[in-house]
Amino acid sequence: MYKLLRTGLLTIISIFVFDKKKLFFNNYLLHKFNPDTLTKVKHLLTSPAEIVVTSHYNPDGDALGSSLALSRYLTKKGHSVTTIIPNDFPGFLQWMPGQKDIVVYFHKSKTADELLKNAKIIFSLDYNAISRVNLFADQLAKAKGVKILIDHHLEPEKEFDFSFSVIKTSSTSELVFDFIEALDDAHLIDAEIAINLYVGIMTDTGSFSFACNYPRTYEVVARLVEAGVDTEQVHRLVYDTYSESRMRLLGFCLSERMKVLPEHSTAYIWLTQEDLDKFDFNPGDTEGVVNYALSIKGISFAALFTEKEDRIRISFRSKGNFSVNNFARDHYQGGGHRNASGGDSFDKMPVTLSKFEALLPRYQEGLLSAAQQSSRLNPL
Repeated sequence: MYKLLRTGLLTIISIFVFDKKKLFFNNYLLHKFNPDTLTKVKHLLTSPAEIVVTSHYNPDGDALGSSLALSRYLTKKGHSVTTIIPNDFPGFLQWMPGQKDIVVYFHKSKTADELLKNAKIIFSLDYNAISRVNLFADQLAKAKGVKILIDHHLEPEKEFDFSFSVIKTSSTSELVFDFIEALDDAHLIDAEIAINLYVGIMTDTGSFSFACNYPRTYEVVARLVEAGVDTEQVHRLVYDTYSESRMRLLGFCLSERMKVLPEHSTAYIWLTQEDLDKFDFNPGDTEGVVNYALSIKGISFAALFTEKEDRIRISFRSKGNFSVNNFARDHYQGGGHRNASGGDSFDKMPVTLSKFEALLPRYQEGLLSAAQQSSRLNPL
């Protein structure tokens, strides 16, 4: 009798704790997402529909992870779903569940155009403006389907019918988890969805080294591990699969193409098209290279300049309160996050580098302050 009472009591307590936890997360998500928007989107998804999931040009781990995860979830809900990305993604992501079904616009533009034209619903993931899809921006803008944004970048454009834009979160992949949970479908998150979401969170936080100081991020990761993610294996598949040429390119960047400007707490790396050809460059080969410059003691601002056919593509990274989002918006027609952003220069490489260095003195105070801030433990 005692054992039966004890078992029953523990069951009641467990149910109470579970319901209380569920209530907490429901309240949390209602605070995170606009309830009215959530209700309308949930209604949109009640009947099977032709859906396209899109992400940005030069897709990274978060773009791919969030898109593949959302696509699989929507497919499990009975929708006909296609993921479209503008161009090829890095080789170190080509093992991800569902990646073989992606339509790459650069290779299949006619197919993609038809899918966009016929889609009833179009999800826009991990970008804040339609222009960020680049190759099919016009087709996306003209598409009749309901456009739904899920993104974590600053200052989203008002080009979407519904928007789930949250800045204070690790990644779009974390937002997709929250989105699925807010629709009361967390039980549909299987191992494949979980792996893709984990890749997005892991890569967009530099293996949990930045943009991840949120308790919710680790709660989500714990749930993904429970769903079947082997975190060690995923880390190896993403970070321990360098080709020899990519590793040698990294060595070349650090030994021959890095300039350190300690007086401005800045370091940068540059690569010409000739450099890229020399090391058989493939998409993704420069992923993370800029972070090596940022890792130097006393450096609070780093940049990577990569020569493309029609422009110099620039990646910016920073520490502390120095906003590379503002820097990129003010000078390089770009933007992103406070500590990670990108932009473009349409000058030749020598002119681009000269102009960049000329900008630094006006930011001297902020750069030095950020360097000092990042070199000590903040008050507890």
